Amino acid sequence: MKIALGSDHGGYNLKEAIKEYLEEKNIPYEDFGTNSVDSVDYPAYGEKVAVAVAEKKCDYGILCCGTGIGISLAANKVPGIRCAVVSDVFSAKMSKAHNNANMLSLGERVVGPGLALTIVETWLNTDFEGDRHERRVNLIGDIEKKYNK
Repeated sequence: MKIALGSDHGGYNLKEAIKEYLEEKNIPYEDFGTNSVDSVDYPAYGEKVAVAVAEKKCDYGILCCGTGIGISLAANKVPGIRCAVVSDVFSAKMSKAHNNANMLSLGERVVGPGLALTIVETWLNTDFEGDRHERRVNLIGDIEKKYNK
């Protein structure tokens, strides 16, 4: 498993905490930036990480910005991406188990590093349940295809 990481300035510190966690767990990752708290535009980083996941250069993606919302919106524009904004453990589990989210987005101004790392651990260790959920995820893909002609 390889994780693509990205953030804007508002999520930089949280991304760095997640990197430390991944290193401690010996989980390979690629950091797509940003590399400081200097102001940048979040769509660029959401797109970079999403493309890495969509092109299967990385298995999953984790994004951070101030709220997790803006950067996830950018990521979700890339075909094949299902990026969930999560701020609690239950939603992290369900985003993977029921929605097969291939990307996770967190808000540094919403969750602290302790909760964020628990969310990341839960999300990474949850498997997609398939079955009735697979049909629904496929319906999401059908909508995407319908409008990406």
